[in-house]
Amino acid sequence: MLAIGKLSTVTSLCRAATITAPASCSYAKVPLNFSNSKAKTSKPAGDKELKTLAQSKTCTLIPGDGIGPEIADSVMKIFDAAGAPVNWEERSVTAQKGPGGKWMIPMDTQDSVRRNGVGLKGPLGTPIAAGHPSMNLLLRKTFDLYANVRPCVSLKGYKTMYDDVDLVTIRENTQGEYSGIEHTIVDGVVQSIKLITEEASLKVAEYAFEYAKRNNRKRVTAVHKANIHRLSDGLFLRCCRQTAEKNPEIKFNDLYLDTLSLNIVQDPTKFDVLLMPNLYGDIVSDMCAGLIGGLGLTPSGNIGTDNMALFEAVHGTAPDIAGKDMANPTALLLSAIMMLRHIGEFQVAARVEQACFDAIEDKTSRTKDLGGDASCSQFTNSVCARVKDL
Repeated sequence: MLAIGKLSTVTSLCRAATITAPASCSYAKVPLNFSNSKAKTSKPAGDKELKTLAQSKTCTLIPGDGIGPEIADSVMKIFDAAGAPVNWEERSVTAQKGPGGKWMIPMDTQDSVRRNGVGLKGPLGTPIAAGHPSMNLLLRKTFDLYANVRPCVSLKGYKTMYDDVDLVTIRENTQGEYSGIEHTIVDGVVQSIKLITEEASLKVAEYAFEYAKRNNRKRVTAVHKANIHRLSDGLFLRCCRQTAEKNPEIKFNDLYLDTLSLNIVQDPTKFDVLLMPNLYGDIVSDMCAGLIGGLGLTPSGNIGTDNMALFEAVHGTAPDIAGKDMANPTALLLSAIMMLRHIGEFQVAARVEQACFDAIEDKTSRTKDLGGDASCSQFTNSVCARVKDL
């Protein structure tokens, strides 16, 4: 159990309103942007709100592979320094064959995630030609994590080719080309099926509009290729339009994938919330990460039914630097900040976030991938020292 620090220092830093929707909604808790740049604000918390900080929440921790254990350790140390009321229940994810020969997540991991309802995951590697599916895909399907949310926000003090980027990608997370339905027709000819359903499309569209409303976003843009994939993308687009009609307070438009790709590199500030099927979302979200400095600065959350959520770093396992104290833990830390907001710990999230941004702005604290010389542990210590002073 992590230590809980003094609470009096954080009363003035809580600026996010509670975001709980009716329990009947599949999106009963919509996580805030990690930077919370457009979220609606409320008055600082009083004594009643402060008492909730003393009530720890158990969260599943999947350190992952490669650099995963190092950056997970960094996050735990920073949470400890911040007095974050989080208990970690550590689990591993390895592919196992269950009854009938189907690949599955270990049952102790499944039980932990379902019991806690929220978790944090480091990068997972899937050996090529190992015979089992992507572990990330298997996690999404096992827990029906139907929406992937990635805020892409320019960081103060870290200059890139683009300024003032502030957008969110929301991606259907379980179907499309990633459904994993492939077969050989004859030797040398294979077929992969793109699965799109009305149920999944409506679910992610409803989540996207609810997210926009809860986070003071103004526009949702659906991205598709319905001119080519008339049935599959056509169904996705119809579901988006149908949902838009029910949410007239949010502006809506749609763009072809290729048009969006052109426009976003010309001026990313024109976009707010991007809503996409699985494959398009995977590609575009990585492209958006490039606008702000790369996957090492990009948080991610996977949202499922009944408030289940698994937050993750979406970069690779980086086996070439594993164990060398060179990894950048920022992406996992920002994802953990999203997790804190998801469980209602807005004050601690704000403190950790500010400490992280301040450390990145200080060039002496940056890791090598950000142009600095600091090690993973040096960056971690810098954030810890700063968060204790907030």
